[in-house]
Amino acid sequence: MLNESNQQSETKPESKTDSKTKTDKPSIVNVAVAVIHYKDQYLLGFRDATQHQGNRYEFVGGKIEADESAAQALIREVAEETGILLDNNTIVKLGRLHHDYGDKQVSLQVYKIELTEEQYEQHKHREQGLEGQALTWVSKSQLLAGEYHLPAANKTILEWLKLPSKIVITYPLAHFGTHTDAAAAWLQYHQENLASESWVYIRLKDANSKHLAEQLITSRPDILAILPNDKEQPLDIEGSLTAKKTETGQRIIAKHLTHSTLMQCFNEVGSSTALTQSLSKDYQLIVSCHDIASITAANQLASMRIQNALPPVIGAFVSPVLATQTHPDDAPLGWEAWSELAELADMPVIGLGGLEPAMLNQALQYGGISVAGIRQFI
Repeated sequence: MLNESNQQSETKPESKTDSKTKTDKPSIVNVAVAVIHYKDQYLLGFRDATQHQGNRYEFVGGKIEADESAAQALIREVAEETGILLDNNTIVKLGRLHHDYGDKQVSLQVYKIELTEEQYEQHKHREQGLEGQALTWVSKSQLLAGEYHLPAANKTILEWLKLPSKIVITYPLAHFGTHTDAAAAWLQYHQENLASESWVYIRLKDANSKHLAEQLITSRPDILAILPNDKEQPLDIEGSLTAKKTETGQRIIAKHLTHSTLMQCFNEVGSSTALTQSLSKDYQLIVSCHDIASITAANQLASMRIQNALPPVIGAFVSPVLATQTHPDDAPLGWEAWSELAELADMPVIGLGGLEPAMLNQALQYGGISVAGIRQFI
């Protein structure tokens, strides 16, 4: 694969011509990266110790030629390196990562592909690729735990791979307004009905009830919580949970930025604002996007956080896909328009709005990686 290690090993000695044009902006080398898996088994190649940045594992992939799309390059490179034919597989975009190597700028276009059982059975015992590189299948848990040493550029990819196929959003507190004690009813309902180990966006829409989020996380230590950005709905949970982290692990997986907050991160000419710099430096972010402008802002934010070695933007809720009961006056995007926005995003896209878990395959077909919702997800 032509990834971080290959890019650096390709550097040639500087010629006189090179020195004269050294200040010229280098062209971008586009690279297609294939995250190939079958269920929880992931395929990695291994760089020989004699190669630059040797003794590292890597995902399969390579350079996108001028006359081909990223998907076409992916199919070609995987076939050349492993013999696996992906022509009929669903190729889902995870995101894009941009890196500047000084003499060369690289754009890694990352895709996730699940093999069929037949493909996996055919290739699972092959220990060597068609170009002589070692191949190995590793479990997702081992991969995410860092047991396989990958180039630094892959760090964000591993965070993307943690995204579940569905994300639950809690009901707003107002939904339980007919109960004598709405707060108690809200808490009991979610304590009893949230699936084990689920990712949950705790969205109360009530600044005076922020204590409920803490109570839910404390009573359900198995869930991974997404919380509103501090400036939107301050939740003083981190301090109270710090002492318990050794017992329960990290339970706050990300902070969420609404569409309006995301747009406030950049001024009218696209420069970052003070808000951008004040966003959580301890947590990953998930953003909400509804149009091209917000997708562009999300991409800018994601790039800035990677450049500053901050936790990445791991996903974007792009909505509304379909009509919703919550916002009946909002015109739905529809799958085609939603797909066009998803293609523009540099991070994994999560479908939201009028969906149900059974629509995951449809979301995959249109370029998403996950689906989210309230009514059909709890």
